[in-house]
Amino acid sequence: MTPTDAGDPRRWLALPVLLTGAFLPPLDFFIVNVALPSIRGALHASAAQTQFVISAYAAIYAVCLITGGRLGDLFGRRRLFLIGIAGFVLASLLCGLAWSADALLVGRLLQGLAAAALAPQVLASIRVMFPSAEQPRALALYAATFGLAATLGQVLGGVLIAAGWWGMSWQWIFLVNLPVGIAAFAGGLLLLRESREAHAKKLDLGGMALLSLALAALVYPLVEGREQGWPLWTWAMLGGSLALFVLFLRFEARLARRGGAPLVDVSLLRHGEFMLGIVITLGFYLTSAFMFTYAAYLQGLGRDALHTGLATLPFTLGYLFASVTAAPVMQRLGRAVLPLSLAAQAIGFALIIGGIKAPSTMLEAGLIVSGIGFGFAFAFPSLMRAVLGSVDARHAGLASGMVITALQISAALGVAVIGGVFYSTLGAARDPAAYAYAFATGLGCNVVALAVIALLSSLLGRHGVANAAVQVAPEA
Repeated sequence: MTPTDAGDPRRWLALPVLLTGAFLPPLDFFIVNVALPSIRGALHASAAQTQFVISAYAAIYAVCLITGGRLGDLFGRRRLFLIGIAGFVLASLLCGLAWSADALLVGRLLQGLAAAALAPQVLASIRVMFPSAEQPRALALYAATFGLAATLGQVLGGVLIAAGWWGMSWQWIFLVNLPVGIAAFAGGLLLLRESREAHAKKLDLGGMALLSLALAALVYPLVEGREQGWPLWTWAMLGGSLALFVLFLRFEARLARRGGAPLVDVSLLRHGEFMLGIVITLGFYLTSAFMFTYAAYLQGLGRDALHTGLATLPFTLGYLFASVTAAPVMQRLGRAVLPLSLAAQAIGFALIIGGIKAPSTMLEAGLIVSGIGFGFAFAFPSLMRAVLGSVDARHAGLASGMVITALQISAALGVAVIGGVFYSTLGAARDPAAYAYAFATGLGCNVVALAVIALLSSLLGRHGVANAAVQVAPEA
């Protein structure tokens, strides 16, 4: 089924249902930050386990994302949307009723799997249901929904925890998904039509297994190694992860030579500008650790969940301002938007560090500036076009799937690496000065990463944009 000039007659009624499916996966990545101290106390979780609550979700989501898109192409996007939303609701119920840290981690892994089945169907369905003239508007609403979930997650989490209905606190950040998900499931049954790809690509289960093992061997020792004192097995796993990544790339290249459909087109990685774009993408979402460490810092100062959530409002306001003004700014500045937005985030984070050391309005100003930078960089036309600009149109689908998978891998690594820096710097101390120093140190890592990728992103598109009309493909 392909988009027609008329489009699906129920497309605008169905769009809120699809956007709900787009909203839930990123929301559940960010909303948990304010709940981690409560989870840690209630479930007697270690610092490493609280990091895994976020990074395990992001890692399994990243690994299964492209496969989720292909399952929709093969078996029907409506069917996979409904399976994904139902699975997400059930996994959220398990998380909300978790009786131990291990049970919560199992629930989070299942949430990641369900999100990977759900999320790709949203973009694929928008492309199928909407005529070409209406797709930019629908995709802009999708991008706004995704960004709002990322920026409002902590505020919503703080409000839900503070409400404390029926004697529960952190459980509500997961249980709130039940009524929302059930409504989306009902809406999907009524309003979505089935669609499939006429020539759908086969599943690359071998590639998915190898990438899963490689990521697990990388993320697990990065998170657990600090608490264990970096024993020999952690270094062996890190070395093994490198070998597994090499094996994965060789497997993908061999599958492509045999006419298969790999998760990663290795030939694209030989394209210098696209490879540079992947490196920038991997660095970009390391900033996801900011929300994690900021929440830990504020709660280390004695702030409750509500005040911790509300403290992110300046960042959210900066993001909203960028969202409203993004279109004319990107039209005026073109490819310069991405490096400038990354530089703005770095400057904003530097101001926050200054505000920590000398409490003043500098911290709030830093939040606003970094939120503005995040808003401009996060807009898909900015990030996706910059990275995919030199990719041939026939590779746009697979390339965009690779970019968004890289974003999710970056999110998992951000919490694992920079979260590890935060807790290593904090050590056994629990006084406000120690939390402030740990937060400033972790945020300093973000500043350095942003400065480097801002410089690298200025090199993108030097030879012109070959595919300026790139849109996010179904695999994403």
